[in-house]
Amino acid sequence: MRAVLLATVLLAGCTTSAGTGEVPTSSTVVVPSSANAPGLKIETVASGLTHGWDIGFLPDGKVLVTQRTGDIALLSSGLPGATVTMLKAETSTIMVRGEGGLMGLVVHPDFASSREFTTCQTHWENGEPRDIRLVTWRLTDDEKVATRVRELLTGLPVAQSGRHSGCRPTLAADGALLVGTGDTARPSIPQDKNSLGGKVLRIDLKTGEALPDNPIPGSRVYTYGHRNVQGVALRPNGQVLTAEHGPDKNDEINLLKAGANYGWDPSQGGKVQSYDEDVPMTDLQRFPDAIPAKWQSGETTEAICAATFLTGSQWGSLDGALVATALKGAKLMLFTLDNDANVKSVAIPPEFADQFGRLRAARTAPDGSLYITTSNGDNDKLLRVTP
Repeated sequence: MRAVLLATVLLAGCTTSAGTGEVPTSSTVVVPSSANAPGLKIETVASGLTHGWDIGFLPDGKVLVTQRTGDIALLSSGLPGATVTMLKAETSTIMVRGEGGLMGLVVHPDFASSREFTTCQTHWENGEPRDIRLVTWRLTDDEKVATRVRELLTGLPVAQSGRHSGCRPTLAADGALLVGTGDTARPSIPQDKNSLGGKVLRIDLKTGEALPDNPIPGSRVYTYGHRNVQGVALRPNGQVLTAEHGPDKNDEINLLKAGANYGWDPSQGGKVQSYDEDVPMTDLQRFPDAIPAKWQSGETTEAICAATFLTGSQWGSLDGALVATALKGAKLMLFTLDNDANVKSVAIPPEFADQFGRLRAARTAPDGSLYITTSNGDNDKLLRVTP
């Protein structure tokens, strides 16, 4: 057993100041006690990737990896030494620019019979950005080609530069497709419930339509008031947590509540036309009913990205921990939560210090092992992490 370094935790479980009735706008600092956790074994499954964005596990043990460049890689297995095949696919309409390109991925539960998976991507037409959309693909029987099946959902806003494109799809326990989206750096979008940007969407995986029990009847919007949701993680108890980029401070871990506002409003209630990034990530003065974050990064940002949960007794004391990757921070973060998803401690595994650079995707495989991609832009890797 090797020690895991513990980071200072900033909890956003704010309470009203005693006797004043003031609405809090900042987080409470909590320093957790030291703890030991299993050391991590890190294996390189494959290299030679470029900005691996998301990971999908196929029933036969093969692995799909989307790359922001527009390429879809099929790996022969999830074990070291896997061979990498780049699928042939019509990706000329994917706008690879800035933070945009080929992004999130979800393998359909019926893949064994349908061979379908869905990606999220920035889309252009005639050289001009059109939207961000979800596209469903089918892998051919010879495993060489991905063919387009349907445009599952179109019309998500897109920025000319590709900024704040999101876009992370994850299947919920009830089969709903949850999609974390970005606000495309436009001031009014996060609070506009008619826009699909700066939201977490909840849709039907087969049709792309809003589900009948969504909090806003007829709307795909599940939660709103987000800046740039990069991670959506399903906890075994049914809770859904998201990882979200802050501006120059306060990345957030949020617990989703149907229909809730998460308080990001760079338009200042429509008072400014510019994208004001000096407003709080969760503005509890403007929106007293907004949901405070479960964790904020404080006076700096890590650019936390993907999120997933570790599950299985092999993880020992880390069983049930929330994992978040960090791009700017170039680290792995392991959050210990209580039953209400309040953060008790944050562990920073030293095995990732100064070795792998920027980390983007994180998904838990069917066998409980953790898979992570690097996102350095040169010879990126798919990593397998086990206790």
